Amino acid sequence: MRIAVLGTGMVGRAIAGRTAELGHQVTVGTRDVATTRAGDWAGWATARPEVGLAGYAEATADAELVVNATSGDGSLPALTAAGEDRLAGKVLLDIANPLDFSKGFPPTLSVANDDSLGERIQRAFPRTRVVKALNTLTADLMIHPRQLADGDHSVFVSGDDAEAKRVVIELLTSFGHTDVIDLGDITTARGTEMLLPIWLRLYGKLGTGIFNVKIVR
Repeated sequence: MRIAVLGTGMVGRAIAGRTAELGHQVTVGTRDVATTRAGDWAGWATARPEVGLAGYAEATADAELVVNATSGDGSLPALTAAGEDRLAGKVLLDIANPLDFSKGFPPTLSVANDDSLGERIQRAFPRTRVVKALNTLTADLMIHPRQLADGDHSVFVSGDDAEAKRVVIELLTSFGHTDVIDLGDITTARGTEMLLPIWLRLYGKLGTGIFNVKIVR
């Protein structure tokens, strides 16, 4: 599958590296290619020569699946730069969280209760099939879930399009996730995004991001 991963941070690199490892054709999208290459990108990319780097629009153009791994406040600008027509009809896996660091740490949510970042993306790009998933995990656990309890923990998907959710669930299963819960339409992303306040406090208490929830049923 041709995959565009928008975002060059920890989450973007984790998803890009893992999907390339699984045999997908992967291009990472960035706002400014020259600036990215001038940073620490070269060291990471040297070990992964199969992963391409391009601007948001170029990375997205031929992709079958687009992954939004940008920061929450950078999501809509990045997707706008990618282009509504280029995103039309495509599956968009949205991993971002609407975190507001303006008052320090821990951050608050800039969107909550009666809306979500996932919904805002879906409204802004109505022809794109948005699926919210993986935003309740730290990056390494997203792609290597079996390092914790042999993968016996839960992840969630939210979205309006059943086929798009099927594509995302297949990808999560290929990562090693064994308990993927379909919460329903994109409005259910409100719930998973609002898990972040407790996630952040657990991170502070445990001193590690390698933890997750398990829905016992």
